Amino acid sequence: MERLTLHEYGPSGNCYKIRLTAALLGIPLERRGYDILKGETRTPAFLGSVNANGRIPVLQIGERFLPESNASCVWLASGSRLIPTDRFDHADMFRWMFFEQYNHEPNVATVRFWLSMIGEAALSEAQRAQLPAKRAAGEAALALMEEHLADRPYFVGDALTLADIALYAYTHVAEEGRFDLSAYPAIGAWLGRVTQQPGYIGIGE
Repeated sequence: MERLTLHEYGPSGNCYKIRLTAALLGIPLERRGYDILKGETRTPAFLGSVNANGRIPVLQIGERFLPESNASCVWLASGSRLIPTDRFDHADMFRWMFFEQYNHEPNVATVRFWLSMIGEAALSEAQRAQLPAKRAAGEAALALMEEHLADRPYFVGDALTLADIALYAYTHVAEEGRFDLSAYPAIGAWLGRVTQQPGYIGIGE
């Protein structure tokens, strides 16, 4: 396999998805960190050689660069047990991955970032104004997940897939954004099942 380098910010759930996918599959990754709070992904060097969109994570595969966390997870997991072979389940996995990026991450992850990394006192007026709506949308996403997991162990089929990894990344640290996970027992049980997977690593590892 080509040399793999993850351009990342350690506390980011999007970056963690890629590390967790690689760990569960036993794929070694080199890591190169950037401090997004200092603008290190907006420098001319980064924009010119890593990602013109100025964002991380980016999975470097040899000399090629693949931005977007879920795309990187799909590349790593191609042909593995983490991607269903059943045609419907395969599409359903992507349904949940799209849900994560459209409904979950912009709200749960954003509130976590604002409160635990920027700090409430340092938020702009615009950010403060958005907090109630972001929180409500995050709770709605968690409620939908809770309902789905009430009678099944994982999001798709009976085994862990990339859908679970994508949603696990920011859900398991949602309390850093002051979301009360004790209100979601099915999510809590699912989080525990994910941590029991062979090769599991935490976000700080």
